[in-house]
Amino acid sequence: MFGMSMKLIECPEAREMVANGAQLVDVRSAQEYGSGAIPGSLNVPLQVIQTADQHLDKTKPVIVYCGSGMRSEQAKGVLNQMGYDSVHNLGSINKYMSC
Repeated sequence: MFGMSMKLIECPEAREMVANGAQLVDVRSAQEYGSGAIPGSLNVPLQVIQTADQHLDKTKPVIVYCGSGMRSEQAKGVLNQMGYDSVHNLGSINKYMSC
């Protein structure tokens, strides 16, 4: 992962995807999620991302986010390995809230 550049989805595109049914996933801890999250997002912390199949639909796009983009990039990799084909890293929660 070190040395790799993250490819982040831009906020307007993310908002459009969510409006069209994409799943928005907050991979921060439950405590962080409880202190403020994007409305409509689902909390699946990075530590338990392997349980995503219990919460997500593989046939719909997934947009992951966290505090900075690092945990969401890790979650994206795990979800891709689990067979999720359309996973996008939004990066920071603040990016979505400010656009």
